[in-house]
Amino acid sequence: MLGYLRFWRERGWEVIEAADYALAWARFGGSVITHPLVVERLSGLAGIPVRYLGCIVGGEIQAAIPTWGRYLALSRKVLKSKGQRELFDLGNAEIILPAAVDARAPLRHEVSYISELNRVAFPGLRLQKEQLAMARAPEELSKKFRYNQRRELRLFEEAGGTVRSVGEFAPDDFAAIYTELFERRWGFSVPGKRHLSEVFALLRELLQGSLLMLDGVPTAVQVLYRVESPNWLSYEYINGGVDPRAQHLSPGSVLSFINTQAAWSDARQQGKALRYSFGRADREYKDRWCSRVAAFRT
Repeated sequence: MLGYLRFWRERGWEVIEAADYALAWARFGGSVITHPLVVERLSGLAGIPVRYLGCIVGGEIQAAIPTWGRYLALSRKVLKSKGQRELFDLGNAEIILPAAVDARAPLRHEVSYISELNRVAFPGLRLQKEQLAMARAPEELSKKFRYNQRRELRLFEEAGGTVRSVGEFAPDDFAAIYTELFERRWGFSVPGKRHLSEVFALLRELLQGSLLMLDGVPTAVQVLYRVESPNWLSYEYINGGVDPRAQHLSPGSVLSFINTQAAWSDARQQGKALRYSFGRADREYKDRWCSRVAAFRT
């Protein structure tokens, strides 16, 4: 029975190598959670083998997917079923699978939060109730909003605040800072706490953004990953933390301003579109920075 179900799911697909998947991703693009490095390294951490599939037409791969059984690789449901729910946290990430726009590939594995960019490539996708929050371009923000953000940054710096790159911090140090500020802000344990250092080490070259210091003490941090596709840049904002004692200086808002502005500058300098995801559109603060966009599921 299980063999029959797999045969049904994989009709129109062929097993391919990890290297073939990486080539398809490099050709068509994708997002953080489907990036070959992310899939390979986090699957290795979980000890779950990846089955790579390709939809091949005329001898060429037109679409590719990394899978864990009947789910997309890195699925939270699979981790939970294996008692590893807290192994790593990628939030409700935007899923862009590597595929030609006109691939018309049958997608029968369980996937949600699929990007609008994949809507035509995979016929039969269903609109899901939950939407994604995607950062608005600077010119889409009101002049008053942009003025207030620049003012908050100036006040933060005048109060002794400084901006540091997350790349300056070793994975262990970054994990410790993130843990402390997240737990100060939210009052509960940071997701994936036991393996944070290991995950940050595995994905270090993808970590992006800044960290705010006030009088030399970490004050605001965001976990932000960046990957580059041929036609767009994908930034995935996973989560963050701030020191409540500095709330009068709005460090969380200041950091969002710095990180989003830097990302837009990055994309425009390269002449590429920007997909800066704040994950699921479920918080009021996200609406200040983002537009709600449709997401799809199988």
